[in-house]
Amino acid sequence: MRIRIVDAFTDRPFAGNPAGVLLLDAFPADDWLQKVAREVNHAETAFTHRLPGHPEADWALRWFTPAAEVALCGHATLATAHVLHSTGAHEGPVRFATRSGVLTATPGEDGSFTLDFPTAPLTAAKIPDGVAAALGAEPLAVFDTGPNVGDLLVELADEKTVRALNPDHRSLGAFSERGIIATARAEDPAGGYDFVSRCFFPNLGIDEDPVTGSAHTALAPFWSQRLGRPELTGLQASPRSGLVRTEVRGDRTLLGGRAVTVIDGELLA
Repeated sequence: MRIRIVDAFTDRPFAGNPAGVLLLDAFPADDWLQKVAREVNHAETAFTHRLPGHPEADWALRWFTPAAEVALCGHATLATAHVLHSTGAHEGPVRFATRSGVLTATPGEDGSFTLDFPTAPLTAAKIPDGVAAALGAEPLAVFDTGPNVGDLLVELADEKTVRALNPDHRSLGAFSERGIIATARAEDPAGGYDFVSRCFFPNLGIDEDPVTGSAHTALAPFWSQRLGRPELTGLQASPRSGLVRTEVRGDRTLLGGRAVTVIDGELLA
């Protein structure tokens, strides 16, 4: 079967977040899906198949890291929508049935896609003992992001602090189900983005995720409330880097970006 590697939330190869994408006839055993994700060894591998006659969705979609299945993934959803459209497997908006409900990816005239995801519920939390030492910076505030995202969102003093982080990845795993989202307001409002973030997911076998769509379902409402605007752009300041356009619409958050196929091959196993 065909397997593709797609860089998501970028318009150029070797940037953004890479994801494996496989179009299947049906989902094989979970053990096989996990082995493929481990072999691909990117943050996520997406598996999808058609749902003919389904009243609410066009395709079923699941995401696996090298270590576990996840409930929500933005960049691999974007990558999957890109593959479906670039190969002619689907035209127009595509509805995915997932563990987080039905998610929609709508193509734009410029080649980008807009994802319609559930907004993460943010709950203020007490700063856990030891999180500052593990992260390498003192939090201003922390928030639980709810069951779909499963991260601890940590606000830091400024963009420079976020960019300079060199955390103890093994220690970070004790503070949330999935990992840590570190964020701060953009230093230069004219720089083309409104906030920065970095995401560390040691419990999923990912020390640092390049660009995390699901995290932006928490970052978007967090920063929209503080900046007073529903439409923002986030920069994930990983070494690969990427931009995510966000718009909060109540209990839904729109995530916008582009994607590029960099590898198109054949899976023999």
